[in-house]
Amino acid sequence: MPIELYRDKNHACYMFTDLVEEDGQAVQANQFLIVDDDTGAIIDPGGNLAYNELYMGMLKHFPPQKLSYLLASHADPDIIASLDRWLSSTKALLVISRMWERFVPHFTKTGKTENRVIGVPDGGGRLPLGRHELWLLPAHFMHSEGNFQFYDPVSRILFTGDLGVSMMSGAQAAKPVTDFKAHIPLMEGFHKRYMVSNKIMRLWAQMARQLDISMIVPQHGAPIMGAQAISDFINWIEGLTCGIDLFDDRAYQLPSATIDPVVGKARPTLRPVTA
Repeated sequence: MPIELYRDKNHACYMFTDLVEEDGQAVQANQFLIVDDDTGAIIDPGGNLAYNELYMGMLKHFPPQKLSYLLASHADPDIIASLDRWLSSTKALLVISRMWERFVPHFTKTGKTENRVIGVPDGGGRLPLGRHELWLLPAHFMHSEGNFQFYDPVSRILFTGDLGVSMMSGAQAAKPVTDFKAHIPLMEGFHKRYMVSNKIMRLWAQMARQLDISMIVPQHGAPIMGAQAISDFINWIEGLTCGIDLFDDRAYQLPSATIDPVVGKARPTLRPVTA
């Protein structure tokens, strides 16, 4: 069942947190539906694991034939691996960084993306949706080279893709976080590895503070809600040492571990004992 993040008489935002089976084989992922009057958009529709449940869930709130856009923060499989099926079942246009415009046809049959892709320039833009618009905000190198976040001025929700991610189950992801500091242990490891550098974090924080944000909603894990929690998150991001800041020559050495194909893991190479 989707979670209603926002609703008024003309506009609604829904979040799906539990469409992928939690068997440990695939990372938990959120999908989002925004409806404005008689049109709509899906944000980060996900892979084939989520397609059937998302399509059926959308039917309860919105007719698929009126779907205008598939908004993709970037081109990872958990974002748009189901693209071929969405292009077949709807007339929606894919909206994605122009960096990935010529890569996304690899997710579909030949010719299927022709005249169906809007390539967004690095500076982003404002995309009409019904009587309102969605803002496509630059979020490059968080973690993808061509990456966007989506701000809905009506609900004041900022959909942040891989920024703000926390590692948890779908059930846990359904519960908004209001105490950010207690939430950091579920976020820290991911952000230190997947975010590229503190420089990017500081530039993003400077931009984010110009927005009126009611909720920060990532593609994995729980939303961050409330003025204090959102302020704490932006401050934490601004000061985070991450990505290439943490790497040095120790990360670039010739390998010595052996990959064991039976167990699917690396094991250290045993060195002969010398007398």
